[in-house]
Amino acid sequence: MKNTAHFAHWPFGVTRTVTVPETTIYDNLAMTTKKYPNKVAIEYYGRSYSYQEIYNEVEKLAAYLEKELAVQQGEHMLLFMQNSPHFIISLFAILRVRAVVVPINPMSTTDDLEYFINDGDIKHALVSQELYGKVAPLREKGLLEGVIVASYSEYAAPEHALGELPPEVAAPTERFTNTVPWSVAINHDLQPSPYTGESEDTAFIPYTSGTTGVPKGCVHTNRSVQANTVSANHWVSLTPDVVTLTTLPLFHVTGVLHSLFAPIYIGATMVVLTRWDRDYAAKAIETYRCTHWINISTMLIDFLANPNLEKYDISSLQLVGGGGATLPEAVGNQLKQVTGLEYVEGYGLSETISHTHFNPPQRPKLQCLGIPSFSVDARIIDIVTGEELGPNEEGELIVHGPQLFKEYYKQPEETEASHVVIDGKKFFKTGDIVTMDEEGYFFIVDRLKRMINASGYKVWPTEVESILYQHPAVQQACVVSAPDERRGETVKAFIILNEEYKGKVTENEIIEWAKGKMAAYKYPRMVEFRDRLPMTSSGKILWRQLQDETVKQA
Repeated sequence: MKNTAHFAHWPFGVTRTVTVPETTIYDNLAMTTKKYPNKVAIEYYGRSYSYQEIYNEVEKLAAYLEKELAVQQGEHMLLFMQNSPHFIISLFAILRVRAVVVPINPMSTTDDLEYFINDGDIKHALVSQELYGKVAPLREKGLLEGVIVASYSEYAAPEHALGELPPEVAAPTERFTNTVPWSVAINHDLQPSPYTGESEDTAFIPYTSGTTGVPKGCVHTNRSVQANTVSANHWVSLTPDVVTLTTLPLFHVTGVLHSLFAPIYIGATMVVLTRWDRDYAAKAIETYRCTHWINISTMLIDFLANPNLEKYDISSLQLVGGGGATLPEAVGNQLKQVTGLEYVEGYGLSETISHTHFNPPQRPKLQCLGIPSFSVDARIIDIVTGEELGPNEEGELIVHGPQLFKEYYKQPEETEASHVVIDGKKFFKTGDIVTMDEEGYFFIVDRLKRMINASGYKVWPTEVESILYQHPAVQQACVVSAPDERRGETVKAFIILNEEYKGKVTENEIIEWAKGKMAAYKYPRMVEFRDRLPMTSSGKILWRQLQDETVKQA
């Protein structure tokens, strides 16, 4: 049965449903440009770009894609860049010709790219020059017919930047054989054909992270993307005078939805960082008076750990939130102490183009996924029987809503297996174990496939990590399963220490501390200190990589 308890805590003055517009993602840019042509759309390392300037370059690039590269409607195009004006212009140019954006993680290897190109039936790519070395072997193998290469430095102004530019932004433009330079693709007299895009056009195919298996392409139409674009704007009451700090990677659904699509829909300004830099971010907040910042917990942890933070005026911030990984309670408390703001957490997946759940901004709860967003039916089912569960019972989260993807590309069996029909509605099985409190707020327990079975007891790594973050020495933690002859599996914690505790606290002291904080079967029997943990470029810790290392070392 659909839960309604959360409506008692719904954002004030906001309707419970939002009608999804029939317009497209490209239409959003076109309409915002008509409304605010001279308004700053992007601040990028010392240079400002108006909506009209961005729109003009989108039209130019779209014309080149159509007239010179012969990109066809419905064609899948690889977008392989870090955050930059180029990424934004490329994305909208692809949509302008009714092609499909396939954004790929910049940390991907050549082998990864070969998989994506083959799986996604891709012929053309837009690539930034620091990543072209990964693409070149595939170009030579004939897997790509055309590649446009962009140089970030062409859009930056070092003399006006707030600090040192990242190396890839400062690097001068290079030329590569058998490629089209960005400058050629946007400097010509060509005009694109009239735009005829429709709501049901496939627009976006993000790939799942692959942390639980082979990456799968999630097919999204303009409609499903619009559902969350509009939802995000109304949930946090965005206005054209909002200034967003765009630090989450735009290839990722949370970043592109909340730090690009939502701001463009309303006509806000985006302060874009190509690489995460906590000092540059703080200067940007102070200089541009950033009001909204959607991030990931690892990014916020680093930001708050900055010993120079008190030197910056970050008082303009009105909303700080994010998703992807649960924010430790201790970090949330620190954020409130520093800014007076409560962290507004959300939850979503590639299959739902970001959020299905969001905390009400006026009443968020820490370490909480939030409540179901507009028109979302979220339920919890028993992982074995499929029976619906009630409040305070652990089970798998399933969701139904307008932001659901259409299918996994070319994988009908996987698509079918990932859904269940209840009450005549098709629900997506998220694979996440959650609970719901009496007020209708949802809380993550862990990934279904990440559970540790210690002597028959279920141990959820996220819960153990959350408690470890309460120790003042712990900056970051990742808990995995380690083989154990007696218990079958046991708990191991990889930990990054705060700088002032390095050399002053031992692994054993952490274990002894943990004994007093959690049940005997839960506390880590093994602790390993690291200077860094493997992460995706979207800031998620690659727990499976650490898990594999642990098994091999056993």
